[in-house]
Amino acid sequence: MITETTSDGTIPAAKDRGQEPDWSAGAPPLSRYVQRQAQRLRAFDARRPWVWDVLLTVFWAIAALVDARGGWRNIARDPSVPVWLVLAMSLSFSVPLLWRRRHPMGVLAVMACASLVSNGTGAFLQAGLLQLLVVFHVSLRLPLRFLAWSLALIVPPLVTGAILFPKGSWDQQVVPTLWAYAMAALLGIAVRSRKDYTAALVDRARRLEVERDQQARLAAAAERTRIAREMHDIIGHNLSVITGLADGGRYAAAKSPERAAQALDAIGTTSRQALTELRRLLGVLRDDSAQAVRDPQPTLGDLDALITGVRAAGLPVRVETRETRAEPEVRPLPAGAQLTVYRVVQEALTNTLKHAGPEAESSVLLAHEQGALTVEVTDTGTGGTAPEATAPSPGRGIAGMRERAALYDGTLEAGPLPTGGWRVRLRLPLEGSSS
Repeated sequence: MITETTSDGTIPAAKDRGQEPDWSAGAPPLSRYVQRQAQRLRAFDARRPWVWDVLLTVFWAIAALVDARGGWRNIARDPSVPVWLVLAMSLSFSVPLLWRRRHPMGVLAVMACASLVSNGTGAFLQAGLLQLLVVFHVSLRLPLRFLAWSLALIVPPLVTGAILFPKGSWDQQVVPTLWAYAMAALLGIAVRSRKDYTAALVDRARRLEVERDQQARLAAAAERTRIAREMHDIIGHNLSVITGLADGGRYAAAKSPERAAQALDAIGTTSRQALTELRRLLGVLRDDSAQAVRDPQPTLGDLDALITGVRAAGLPVRVETRETRAEPEVRPLPAGAQLTVYRVVQEALTNTLKHAGPEAESSVLLAHEQGALTVEVTDTGTGGTAPEATAPSPGRGIAGMRERAALYDGTLEAGPLPTGGWRVRLRLPLEGSSS
């Protein structure tokens, strides 16, 4: 079913309930009633076309036979035509209407023969006007070139009657009838054009609905990917830090209870931070309001706190910032790009905590050079290819970092170093840079 058209002209949406579209919404009450009744009649005719065909044929057959009882003589040029011939011609005009929709040209050919006999004998039966219905169906259902063939079937009987039984001027006998056939043909073309236009609107509405559903699914998939990436970054990093603190606290408990207590304090702090970030993320998902209050996302200014937490987990981290002389003015990064840098550094350090081994060290380099911000995280561990190998599925780990970089036209390279260890290199174009 197609939902009703809205008052602002919205194209009705397509539904699959097998009913006719309701195009009457917004119309005056009387017009709406007439249109709905017409829709019901069309729907019934579509389900049982034979009912309407039989009723129409029987009606006109009865009318033709009633006229054949003697009324035809009132306009006949020769009233002496045999009654049996009049009856035969009346049935030839009316009975073929049963097939007018399936074989309009064949029906018109039969009627043209009957019309030739009717005009040639001088009967001039009014049932011959039933050809108007067939001409209407020819223009409604067949290619327009068939109207030329229809004209070739209609003209000979008219000319024959005008020649054998002249009455008044010749054009008065032929031209008005041709105009009537032309009007029937134009009416069929108009109805056909309206049906084609309505069908095009319905098809467009259905395609728009399919596209809308596809866009909604794509948006939902993108949002799921974003949420999974955020959850991976938040939980993965904080759990890795907690694991490192717990391991260190276990070894320190025997020799230095104070260090163990510090480790437990750090575990508590890291756990609360992770819980706060998860609550923020879930709060954003629950609150659809545009005025929802959201905590700010991490930026470059939060890298110090991140690195401090990693150091507390037992991983020595050296930070270096470099600016080339060719870049006298550092262009600011948008908030989303700063979040990308933060998450990439976070993920790289998390991988180092998990895979590089207990003796590993790490370094973080941030460099503004050649119109871009380059971030390089390296370690001296023995994890080798472990980070890539342990990435559980697309959209997580290194794949997730590449997705984040691609959002801001950046590139990300990750792989083992020739001297051992692992390197993650991110390059993001600076705002306003031509590179």
